[in-house]
Amino acid sequence: MHRPYRALNHWERENLGRRPRLVCVAPLGLKKKTFPQNLMRPYILGLRLLESGSMIGLMRFVFAVILVGFQVCAHAFELPSKSEQCVVGVADGWDSSHVTLMYFEKSGGKWQQVGGEWKGRLGSKGLVWGRGIHENPKGAVLKKEGDNKSPAGVFDLGGVWGYEKSVKKHPKTFYHQVTTRDLWVEDPKSKHYNQFLTLDHEPETEWEKKAQMVQGDKAHSLKMFIGHNAYPNVVAGGGSSIFFHIWRREGAAATAGCTTMEEKKLRWLITKVD
Repeated sequence: MHRPYRALNHWERENLGRRPRLVCVAPLGLKKKTFPQNLMRPYILGLRLLESGSMIGLMRFVFAVILVGFQVCAHAFELPSKSEQCVVGVADGWDSSHVTLMYFEKSGGKWQQVGGEWKGRLGSKGLVWGRGIHENPKGAVLKKEGDNKSPAGVFDLGGVWGYEKSVKKHPKTFYHQVTTRDLWVEDPKSKHYNQFLTLDHEPETEWEKKAQMVQGDKAHSLKMFIGHNAYPNVVAGGGSSIFFHIWRREGAAATAGCTTMEEKKLRWLITKVD
């Protein structure tokens, strides 16, 4: 009988009272169309309709397009007032597996892009609305386990997992070195679905072995959690294990739902996001 624990409890204790963080992922350009917030930072993924601009301009654009097509409340996509970081991703359409990524910081009350844009990959079947802190359009199709689609919406962005004993990161960012005893549960029937667990022994049962975090895979050697369908608001079968991680074949391969990028950009991002 395994006796796992949730690392989230440690985060809650260590991060009590910290500034809220979140992630935003929202398809843009269509005319028809938990982790607790005190542990996260923002990420926005959308459909491409603009080339560049300030964070404020981008967020207004997201509101306008989604309001026109889906009549979603504007507040559903507003960043918390205390949020000071945001990662933005823009895709060409719902069926695209390619994304352009950007990183923004708030300075003097204004959002400013830091560094240039970079390329990433999404799910092989494109995008679908996810379960985050946003309000989904009425009747919208939502992400499901195994659909090979990346979740769209507004999400929290959480801790980092990797094979190395330590990594260069923001001092406030949680990091866990992955071992053979670490699990990320993708079984919709489990009460631990889409949660990180650690065993007090090596995996023994088939269930434990299947839930074991990926071992010996360069693409999964470093990753940051995207809070889709996250604890405590987990919906069984609503999709699990969504991360930023290293892309395969230098970006030639799509994903099963994560957002991937070249290693040097992921490491840079981890040094920025707190």
